[in-house]
Amino acid sequence: MAIILSFNKVTVFAMRLFQTIRVLPVFISLLLVHSCHSEDPLKYVDPTIGNVGHILEPTRPTVQLPNEIIRVYPNRTDYLDDQISSFPLSLISHRNGQIFRIMPFTGNSIAGNVKSSWDQGNEVCTPYYYSVMLRDFETFLEFSPSAKSGIFRITFPEKQEKHLLLDIVNKGYWRQLSENSFEGSELFSGMKAFVYAEINIPAEFDNNSFYRTEKQGAVITWTDELRMTVEFRYAISLISTDQAKKNFDTEIRNTTFDQVKASAKASWERVLGQIAVKGGTEESRRTFFTALYRCYERMVNTTEDGQYYSNYDGKVHESEGRNFYVDDWVWDTYLAHHPLRCILDPAMEADMINSYVLMYEQSGWLPTFPVLWGDNPCMNGFHSNIMILDGYRKGIKAFDLDKAYESMKKNALSATMLPWRNDPSCALDEFYNVHGFYPALHPEEIETEPLVHPFEKRQSVAITLGHSYDDWALARVAETLGKKEDAVQFDKKARNYRNLYHTEKGFFMPKDNKGEWIAIDPVFDGGMGGRDYYDENNGWTYLWQVQHDVYGLMELMGGEKAFTNRLDQLFTEELGRSKYELWARFPDFTGITGQYSMGNEPSFHIPYLYNFTSSPWKAQRRIRSLLNNWFPDNIFGIPGDEDGGGMSAFIVFSSMGFYPVVPGVPVYAIGSPVFNEIAINLPNGNEFRIIAENNSKENVYVQKAELNGKELEGPWFRHDDLIKGGVLKLVMGSSPNKDWGSDINLFNKLSRD
Repeated sequence: MAIILSFNKVTVFAMRLFQTIRVLPVFISLLLVHSCHSEDPLKYVDPTIGNVGHILEPTRPTVQLPNEIIRVYPNRTDYLDDQISSFPLSLISHRNGQIFRIMPFTGNSIAGNVKSSWDQGNEVCTPYYYSVMLRDFETFLEFSPSAKSGIFRITFPEKQEKHLLLDIVNKGYWRQLSENSFEGSELFSGMKAFVYAEINIPAEFDNNSFYRTEKQGAVITWTDELRMTVEFRYAISLISTDQAKKNFDTEIRNTTFDQVKASAKASWERVLGQIAVKGGTEESRRTFFTALYRCYERMVNTTEDGQYYSNYDGKVHESEGRNFYVDDWVWDTYLAHHPLRCILDPAMEADMINSYVLMYEQSGWLPTFPVLWGDNPCMNGFHSNIMILDGYRKGIKAFDLDKAYESMKKNALSATMLPWRNDPSCALDEFYNVHGFYPALHPEEIETEPLVHPFEKRQSVAITLGHSYDDWALARVAETLGKKEDAVQFDKKARNYRNLYHTEKGFFMPKDNKGEWIAIDPVFDGGMGGRDYYDENNGWTYLWQVQHDVYGLMELMGGEKAFTNRLDQLFTEELGRSKYELWARFPDFTGITGQYSMGNEPSFHIPYLYNFTSSPWKAQRRIRSLLNNWFPDNIFGIPGDEDGGGMSAFIVFSSMGFYPVVPGVPVYAIGSPVFNEIAINLPNGNEFRIIAENNSKENVYVQKAELNGKELEGPWFRHDDLIKGGVLKLVMGSSPNKDWGSDINLFNKLSRD
């Protein structure tokens, strides 16, 4: 045991050292980038892309350092809302709450109801700097972030009484410490956040003029009629007010606004500079680099001065030289977001996986949606299993795999599979373990299990399919650890998806607790979002949720030809009703092509399934079409909920021309790159280059491919080939080469070698 612990410490030390020097390859990349594309990638980042949702949530023009906790944007409904109400000092979780808000105003406006109009032409949005003219107050506001702190610079007009509202979002207070310093605290979801702030020009402080039940805000007032520029500097802590002041002193005490801005810009240049591109259109570069920027919104590092607070046990912990990360919605991020980080920053990914293991040790459960205040049990499945397996198989091993397995196994055997619940298993889970499928109710049948969420329902088909994949991942980890009996047990459960395939219907269909089929329309039944049986999408989307056993799915469908025909049908099948009627029931069904929904995560891998067939050229056509049509570089440029990097990672991968179609298997599917050349500068000092010869809007089809001069048999390559560095050369053409990649077993060969 001592030997194992010693090895783990050495491994952690090596990974920390590696993380410390990982910026070196980025500087090397600045030399290499001239052969690929010499322009600053920040030039192409536009945080307003997607700021108006098609139906659901818009993206936000978030200003932050990569993967750090300070995240700021203007509070407004979306980009078309011409009023800004305030600015948060940070977010609790992506799109899920804020802490401490401020808002400058002038004159006699009533605190607590302050809003200002703004002009789109006068707003500047970058990842590292934001500015806007608040028209109603003729006040110019700027912001730049550090890791746990930030600076607002506010230029007030002359001949006006000037105010700064200090607001409380949840429960808490602001308190004056001196003529120019303040502290505050907020209580939310069973934990606290603390703030320390200073202003450069002393002013009157009044926390009696703005008081609401459990929310004691304040107003700072300057009576000087001259034009003035006020700097509001602050730092946040999850540990204490004293720690917030330490964060303040460490990060921004002795810096200027412009120095903070320049440092933030340099941070973004380092991470975005890992990938250089040549060719493509101006629009495709804007879409690509904006997507890459969004991939660094989450998870966020909550480590402060060698410590971190965890609400998973309500304690402050020593960080032991590693960072602690929270805020991850793994139902969204296991597909592409975590796999992308395995390439670009494996040391950070190791810390994130290690954070999951620590959360298990602290709380007793492996989280599925680990946010700041604890596991937020959204969606369905234990997809943390897949994320951990994928990282481990890609060489990320600086975490306790035995402890991770313990946590995965406990969830699988002891936790309920019901969506949106964090509870021990119930009668429905016991039924699943015996019969191999989650039992569903007939339409209009009354629910009998009190643990079922009243809105999210049983999602019986989605649960059966999702947990089949989760248990496959669990079996692979058991296999790695030499736990043969466990591997056999979970491999059997990984085949449970077969129990719900209805051969005559050609869909995965629900069964009742007697094992009888429930007669539904898999395209439209199941209530809001199809949640009685599926989740957010219909039976067409869930027909393909068997990433871990695509060949098994192909067998159920009747072979490769039938599988291909069914894929073709997915993209051409009519909705059978108006979009008005469809969206009234399936609002997440966005980015529609036939019955395919580009705007929802379970669909990401589906176009790449053509690579398992003898016609991978169909994947190339579909991918290029989906990128061109659903991801323009404007405010409508995201077809569904982006979810803080979940969908953006799909854009990044697919634009580069490959995708991790089966997380947990370190093999990539080749698609159709939108750029002529892509250079990925890896943290290990290697470079992986993709050259798409003859690439254009018309030439979307791969004619042949070579990896380091050796011809590829088909549209697959290994993660190891990427990490070692080299050149993937794709020769593109305007017509498909229907002979290339016709070996449908190539994926199996590569995944077993």
